[in-house]
Amino acid sequence: MPPLPLLVLPLHDPQNIFYPLLQAALPHLRQHFGGAIVSIPASTAQAQPLNLRAMQAEPFYRLYHAQVESPAGLHFAELYRHAAQTCPPEQTLHLCYPDRLTFALQPAHRAAFLADIASLHTQDLPLVFHRSALAWQTHPTNYHQLEGFVTRLGEILFNKTLDYGWCHLVLSAGELQDVMQNVTHPGISMVAEMMLHLQHHIHTREVDWLAWEDPFVLGRDPAALKAERESSPEEYEKRLAYCLPMAEALVQNKISGQ
Repeated sequence: MPPLPLLVLPLHDPQNIFYPLLQAALPHLRQHFGGAIVSIPASTAQAQPLNLRAMQAEPFYRLYHAQVESPAGLHFAELYRHAAQTCPPEQTLHLCYPDRLTFALQPAHRAAFLADIASLHTQDLPLVFHRSALAWQTHPTNYHQLEGFVTRLGEILFNKTLDYGWCHLVLSAGELQDVMQNVTHPGISMVAEMMLHLQHHIHTREVDWLAWEDPFVLGRDPAALKAERESSPEEYEKRLAYCLPMAEALVQNKISGQ
């Protein structure tokens, strides 16, 4: 029987938002994953020493003390390279985020999420879970408009429909190591670079459990928070900051013929 998959999670959590959610989800995680490789940046370790000690004492977690915290893309890249280098090449890895993961384990989505995880086999990989139309409807419109623009650009350039700003990617450690050799962007746009190197053979699956997680994480009313984000110029600026470099990466990839 193959080993259980491992989670790969960046944990930037100086305000102690995500750790309690992970702890609440831990009984479910233990049943379906063999462990979690978790990157802890210095700000989180310093601000939450009790959480750090508790995670060090929990065998499920395999902690990695990040050398780089920002830009976020450098933090992610350091974690992904560490995971690829320290796992057997055939080990299945789930690259995701604590907020998305713990939201998917809430009662409304738990059964579907766990069924999707359990159904994966080696021949299904690499695989990116896509936000379904229903999942996108829960997100602020500006999120969908701007990230959807990058998807449409990919359709024009490569005849592929992919979420270049993916939220949950599953692949082997060996393939992750190959992918990370080609990643150069320091920002969040590095996730699009990863997808560019996988897009010729990656599988996709649309899921409702990638609905918008922020209302759950922040304890906010979904409609009120959605309206707030849709009317915020800062949100447009935040999304453009990674969507424009993603779009540029797609164009450059097409020009170079990679």
